[in-house]
Amino acid sequence: MARVALVTGGTRGIGAAISKALKAAGYKVAASYAGNDAAAEKFKAESGIPVYKWDVSSFDACAAGVKQVEADLGPVDVLVNNAGITKDTAFHKMTLEQWNAVINTNLGSLFNMTRQVIEGMRARKFGRVISISSINGQKGQFGQVNYSAAKAGDIGFTKALALENAKGGITVNVICPGYINTEMVQAVPKDVLEKNVIPQIPVNRLGEPEEIARAVVFLAADDAGFITGSTLTVNGGQYHA
Repeated sequence: MARVALVTGGTRGIGAAISKALKAAGYKVAASYAGNDAAAEKFKAESGIPVYKWDVSSFDACAAGVKQVEADLGPVDVLVNNAGITKDTAFHKMTLEQWNAVINTNLGSLFNMTRQVIEGMRARKFGRVISISSINGQKGQFGQVNYSAAKAGDIGFTKALALENAKGGITVNVICPGYINTEMVQAVPKDVLEKNVIPQIPVNRLGEPEEIARAVVFLAADDAGFITGSTLTVNGGQYHA
């Protein structure tokens, strides 16, 4: 039986690449998304991967969503916590809403989602929890106190949960992408990318979503059972934790 993988934020950008790569590797994949129905339907039509809509910052929505995925596909063996948002501004101008929205979506979602599947993984003695953090959770970034705090929290979540479940056949790891060629990065003005961003990356280019997806497929595999609690940096040499 093919293992079931659930990817949050799985219909666009890095998440879409992860969903497609897991499907190509033989997993039964479900992709969740928050709000962009048009993008989700396009992704579903192109990939054949079923899509599910819910807000990962809501515990109850995650409970209902995971229940539906498991009813349709079977118990979740691989959870990829990829969903994330940005609400960038300097901290002295940051509103409570900007703080809470980013913390709840980028960090709270790891509890909301993983809590739904961890007991089943423990009962079956197998599981893979892979969260997508960020280079900015390791080194910080101007205008991203909320985002950097949440993404750093993802790393701490991973280390502790890995210890709790290491004996049960469950691995918990986190990937920290650098600057990846997605819609979010493409929104940065071209001259800023060329003058300020790319020169900081030793390999002298942006990463591609597929390069993050390959790392996820590697960590999801049965063969990766001795890797847990790890932070995998995929950033072109820009930062070493």
